[in-house]
Amino acid sequence: MEDIVFTRSSGWFPKVIREDGELKLTLAAGADANHDPRTFTFPIGESHLAVIRADLARHLLLWSAVLPLCDTAGIRGQLDENAAVALLDQVLLSPPAGVDALFRRIRWDRSRLVAHGADIELLERGQVCEAMRAATELANEKRAQEYHADRRRAERGVALGPLDAAILRYTGQYLHGATVPRRSPDAVDPALLPQVMRVIATAEQACAGMRIGLDPRRGHRATDKRDRDRMAAAVEAAVRRAYPELVDDAVRTVSFLMCSEAADRSRSTPVEGDDHADLGESARKTALSFTDDKGGEKKWVRDGPRTASAEFWEFVSDRSAGDNEVFTIEDEERGEGIQLHFYADSIARITTVRHGEAGSDPQYQVEYSLVDGIGGYRKLVSAFVRGGCAALEQHGPWMSDVAEFERARRRRDAR
Repeated sequence: MEDIVFTRSSGWFPKVIREDGELKLTLAAGADANHDPRTFTFPIGESHLAVIRADLARHLLLWSAVLPLCDTAGIRGQLDENAAVALLDQVLLSPPAGVDALFRRIRWDRSRLVAHGADIELLERGQVCEAMRAATELANEKRAQEYHADRRRAERGVALGPLDAAILRYTGQYLHGATVPRRSPDAVDPALLPQVMRVIATAEQACAGMRIGLDPRRGHRATDKRDRDRMAAAVEAAVRRAYPELVDDAVRTVSFLMCSEAADRSRSTPVEGDDHADLGESARKTALSFTDDKGGEKKWVRDGPRTASAEFWEFVSDRSAGDNEVFTIEDEERGEGIQLHFYADSIARITTVRHGEAGSDPQYQVEYSLVDGIGGYRKLVSAFVRGGCAALEQHGPWMSDVAEFERARRRRDAR
């Protein structure tokens, strides 16, 4: 039989119960293997109950001291009841100096105290009892999260100035640097907002006209890493020149914002090819065949609604995978084609020298070239669609000797 003897009205405070005539403190902490909250219980005395009931600060300090024991128990271990009981007199009945000394020796949960109003400066100096004079029953979890974020930064040697902090709040990355950034002017102190907007304007000017293209080799929504790196570098260089006092965290969050917005614009723009000329009267291609290394195939004809390169890159984004990185475009009518090797950043152009006759095999000329990322692939595909293998000549050098090509590829990769 369990009866609640004392509980506070707010939050997850440990509560006092009477179970089979014995007073116990029970609290929820952590989770079990099924992600359900775990509950831990250990015995207390009447003198402990009196302090818990009368003194919010001591109640919070006890909670902070017991939580690490619960963490140690993990998802299925037992609470070290002896250690928990040993904390009762030291936390609840000792003079403030004794409590402060205890908290210098044990693990304790700082964020729990910060959430309930602890004075952070006093807390950092080890004056835990004095820090809890302003304790509140209602928790402010955001305050605790910000405190934890500041401690993580301090461990990296980063100290935010007012403008640094305002920029991180504006992008929504004050708490978590991996959060997708957004523009949140309401999160910034109005007195600092004009300065933040000047920093953002500097970043926008630095990347004006730049774009981050899609990279269909990695799916429908993936973007070009090189484009992203170029934009990030341009933004960071401009912001650092204009505001040398900003810490790296603030500079990077601004470039992250610019890059994320540019990537979102690319993802929301209808995908078209780079070969709009192939719809004109001068186009040489009337039909093309796309294939991959897994038996996939797609046909494109000139009178269709989309350009050849748009259809090809959609085929790539649908089919490309870690074990499917070779794609081919073939013009059967002209006896030529290109083969893209995404795994090696290279391409082959294949031209029929002699068609097979009387049962003989056809003869092909195969030449290889290195490719500079997805941007290079797009140029080559567009050139082939417009003008065939001959149009690729200017995009060389082209090597027919496989050994020579492999040496060139190794030299490039070594750089």
